[in-house]
Amino acid sequence: MFDDFFTRALIAGIGVALVAGPLGCFIVWRRMAYFGDTLAHAALLGVAIAFLFDVNIPLAVFAVSALISLALLVLQRRAALSSDAILGLLSHSTLAVGLVCLAFMTWVRVDLMGFLFGDILAVSTGDIVLIYAGGAVVLGLLIAIWRPLFAATVNRELAEAEGLEPDRANLIFMLLMAAVIAIAMKIVGVLLITALLIIPVAAARRLSSGPEQMAVVAAAIGVASVIAGLYGSLEWDTPSGPSIVVAAMVFFLIGLLPLAGLLRSKPPQERRG
Repeated sequence: MFDDFFTRALIAGIGVALVAGPLGCFIVWRRMAYFGDTLAHAALLGVAIAFLFDVNIPLAVFAVSALISLALLVLQRRAALSSDAILGLLSHSTLAVGLVCLAFMTWVRVDLMGFLFGDILAVSTGDIVLIYAGGAVVLGLLIAIWRPLFAATVNRELAEAEGLEPDRANLIFMLLMAAVIAIAMKIVGVLLITALLIIPVAAARRLSSGPEQMAVVAAAIGVASVIAGLYGSLEWDTPSGPSIVVAAMVFFLIGLLPLAGLLRSKPPQERRG
């Protein structure tokens, strides 16, 4: 089964989608899309560091993304700038530094387009193991912090009053984001990772009646987007990463149709009425 590059791509893409859906819900609920972009752009600096010091690329990307997350927490408390300004500074600075570093490393042949837009058709069996092993850890930790993280998302002061330690949950969430970006980079690339985290969640919103259901539906739409995008890429010879994002966008547009609203479960008070 793993001898077929297309089958490997499908398995890898499905693994990423299963993790991106639930994690993306919190990105949408907390309005952190720009934070996701910042970490995704920082991934290219991680790639440059990996080539410079000859270390594992996903590990370097995770390390850089985690450091950017910690830097954001520190700057938010000490700097006079707004969060948006800090994110813009970190996002564009890390992307630019990464590109400049790669340009200086003339002794290294870098598939820049593959890193920017993904190269899912080139995934190996080792990549699949990393995606599913890392994804299982991410989902396990997300389930463990789901209650305090969701409580902090709804009302931070109430979460603190209940002793749920929202600061710790927020820190773990940021590290989980860094991990997902590290394992998803090869699938859709650093410029499209945030789209895979956000668009299936946006499509799932009208089809869900609760947060847990929304996480499951988002993961399902992500899986469907991977399958449809890869088959579309194979049929029309289009780039695989962008094709997956386009498929997700199509599902989002379908979700806007009035008929799609009928698929959503009605709230209890509506069913009683």
